[in-house]
Amino acid sequence: AAEARAGGFAPARAVQGGVEIVGDWPQVWRANLWMRGASRVLVRLGSFHATNLGELESAARRFDWARMLAPREPVRLDITCRKSRIAHAGAAASKLERALRGASIPVSAQAALTLKIRIEKDICRVSVDSSGAPLHKRGYKTATGKAPLRETMAALFLRACDYRPGEPVIDPTCGSGTIPIEAAEIAAGFAPGRNRSFAFERLPSFNPARFSRPSQGPDAHQAPIFGYDRDDGAIRAARKNAKAAGVACYFERRALSDLAPPRAEPGLVLCNPPYGARIGDAKALVGLYATLGEALKTRFKGWRVGIVTSEARLAQATGLPFEPKGAPIDHGGLKVWLFRTGPL
Repeated sequence: AAEARAGGFAPARAVQGGVEIVGDWPQVWRANLWMRGASRVLVRLGSFHATNLGELESAARRFDWARMLAPREPVRLDITCRKSRIAHAGAAASKLERALRGASIPVSAQAALTLKIRIEKDICRVSVDSSGAPLHKRGYKTATGKAPLRETMAALFLRACDYRPGEPVIDPTCGSGTIPIEAAEIAAGFAPGRNRSFAFERLPSFNPARFSRPSQGPDAHQAPIFGYDRDDGAIRAARKNAKAAGVACYFERRALSDLAPPRAEPGLVLCNPPYGARIGDAKALVGLYATLGEALKTRFKGWRVGIVTSEARLAQATGLPFEPKGAPIDHGGLKVWLFRTGPL
C-alpha cells in the first residue's frame, strides 16, 4: 500500500490479501509496469447477486461482457465459492461458460486471459487478471538457485528496510542475485515490467499508442551493490541474470567468515539465508547464522541489517539487536519473517 501511494495510485487501501486502488485503464497498465511489490493486478469488472445456479446464469447473460472483453478472445475461468448458497464451483463454471459463449467469448483452460470469479455471501464478483504471468517474473531471469526469493518480495523487503536508492547494499547469501539486482533496478529507476508482456494487451481497452514501455530508467548509473555466495554456480547465475537485466552489480564467491564491508559509506545488508525448510538442516545452520552475526557485529558498524528466515531461533543465533518482528509472510508454503535492525 505504501508503494502504491508513493507511485501516485490514490486512494490505495490495504485489504485482506491485497491493496485496493481506483483508476482507469491507463492506471492498470501503469500499475503492471511499475509496481514492484504487486504479485498481479486484478481489475474488478462488476458484480451481481445470485442465490442459485439459475439466477447465476441469468445474471451472467445480462452482464455486459462485450464492453470489457474482446469477442472470440478465449478466457480461462478461475472460480471460488465461499459462504454462499452456490457452493459448487464446477456447476457455477458450467453456467458461466454458457453465458460467455452466448456473448461470443470462448472458454479455454489454456487461454492467456483469466477471469477471476468470486462467489461470496451470494454476491458474484467478476475480475480480470490484467497481468498474465505473475509480476515477479520480470522477464530477465534465466538462471535460478535453490529456493529463490521472488522479486516482488525482495522489492518489498528492501522498502521495509528503508532502502535509499544509491546507498550500498550487500547480500552475503545472494544465490542467483535477486536482492542485489532488485536494488540495482530501483537505483537505476528501471520499470520492473519493461522486459515482459501483459494480459491486458489482449483486452479491447488496450491502446498501444497510449502505453509507453521505457527501455531504461532515468539514472542508470552503477550503484554500490554487492552479492556474495559460497557457491560458484550461484555466482555465475547471478552475473548472468544481472547482465540480462541490464544492471551493474558486483558478485563474488565469498564465505560468510570472510564477509567485510566495501570501501563505502554504511548502507544495508539484506539477505535470505538458508533456514532448513528446503535447504540444509536447521540445527546445523545455527553456526552459519552465528558466523554471519559475528561478522556483522565486528565489521559493519553503522550498517542496517535485514534477515529473512522462517526460524526465529536462527535469527537470534546472530546475536544482532533486532527490532520487534512484524507479521508473517507467505513464501512458497512457509511463513517467514523479516528480522531487521537499526544502524549497528
